[in-house]
Amino acid sequence: MPYERIIGLDIIDEEEYQRYREAMLPILKTYGGAFGFDFKVSEVLLSKTEDNINRVFTIAFSSRERMEEFFSDPDYVVIQNRHLKNSIKSKTVISMHETNS
Repeated sequence: MPYERIIGLDIIDEEEYQRYREAMLPILKTYGGAFGFDFKVSEVLLSKTEDNINRVFTIAFSSRERMEEFFSDPDYVVIQNRHLKNSIKSKTVISMHETNS
C-alpha cells in the first residue's frame, strides 16, 4: 500500500537545504520515493507544535517499508548529517499514512 509523510520544516539556510535536496534526490528515486507537494509557508495559523514551520512537503513511497529503508540508507544518512542538520532548526512530522493512490 502506498505510504506518505507530510513534513513541516523550519529552514534556516535555504542554500544548504537545496544542496541537501539535490544530493538526496538520486537515492530517493532508487527507493521509488517522490515529492508530491512542496510549499514555502509564510504564515502558520494553527499548529500542534511550538516549532516554527516555513516549509511543508509530502514525500511518498510504494510502502512504509520502502520509506524506512530509504531513511536508514547509509548514503542518505551521510547526506542528512552533512546538509540537512545544518540547514534546518526543526522538523515536524505532521502526518504519516497509507494512501489510496
